[in-house]
Amino acid sequence: MSEDVRPIVIKRIKKVAGGHHGGAWKIAYADFVTAMMAFFLLMWLLGSTASGDLKGIADYFQNPLKIASQGGSGTGDSSSVLKGGGKDLTRSAGQVKGGDTEARSKTVNLKETNAEAARKAFEEREKVVLGELKQNIEKLIESNPALKQFTSQLLIDITSEGLRIQIVDEQNRPMFDTSSAELKPYTRVILHEIGKALNAVPNKLSLSGHTDAAQFGGGDKGFSNWELSANRANASRRELIIGGMDEHKVLRVVGLASTVLFDKNDPLSSINRRISIVVLNRRAEESLLLEDGKADAVEVGGQGVDAQALAPTPPTGRKP
Repeated sequence: MSEDVRPIVIKRIKKVAGGHHGGAWKIAYADFVTAMMAFFLLMWLLGSTASGDLKGIADYFQNPLKIASQGGSGTGDSSSVLKGGGKDLTRSAGQVKGGDTEARSKTVNLKETNAEAARKAFEEREKVVLGELKQNIEKLIESNPALKQFTSQLLIDITSEGLRIQIVDEQNRPMFDTSSAELKPYTRVILHEIGKALNAVPNKLSLSGHTDAAQFGGGDKGFSNWELSANRANASRRELIIGGMDEHKVLRVVGLASTVLFDKNDPLSSINRRISIVVLNRRAEESLLLEDGKADAVEVGGQGVDAQALAPTPPTGRKP
């Protein structure tokens, strides 16, 4: 019986499908993540470090033996033979308590920032007010039959100084008598209406007179374009006040002769003869008040200069 029974043999076959994947990739991935964390940590530290500390770090790598030989926590430490600015390495002398200078500068910068923000807000509001004044004057010109016919001679725009209103000559319709500061009747009407509209804003005004490049017979030695442009600007000021404008609004009245031509390509063009009224913004007003008076323009007094007394006979061929 024992001969018929065979022993049972169990064979264990180890099957390998595609091989075993090791953990090397996990280690590489962990190294990569660790490196990225270290990189962003370094960026954060550099961004939050004061400029003085950054300078100290840079100085250390440029001359590392200084701290190694002299000791101290930095090149500006008080234990150093060469006294620096302490923790604030931007200082050239003295040990500074950390944070004092930085806190003070932050306070000053905050005040400056608030002042700058307030100034910009005021300028934006002022632009809106001047823009509304421009629209009101344009509507006034369109609605008033006496002004509408002079639309081509009334130029209104916004400049860096404020709202500018220019009354220009046309070849067959001048604003003044020939070589004179005497206004035409229709020019008086224009200035009266504009003067009323300008009372809508508290801004100061600057008036300037301009001529073309045609010269008087005596040149600049006698009565010249300087006096003529100044007299015309001052005559315009008086008509604005007669029209109802507050006399205290005028900050400056000047005559610029032909120094600022409207049409530079044609110095003798009639459009160069004009009166410019600028409703000044706050920045331009402050700039004028701070001027030292060194200007090429002719400042005008209350009555101006008598053109007829100085130059009774205008040159031949001179334009109005």
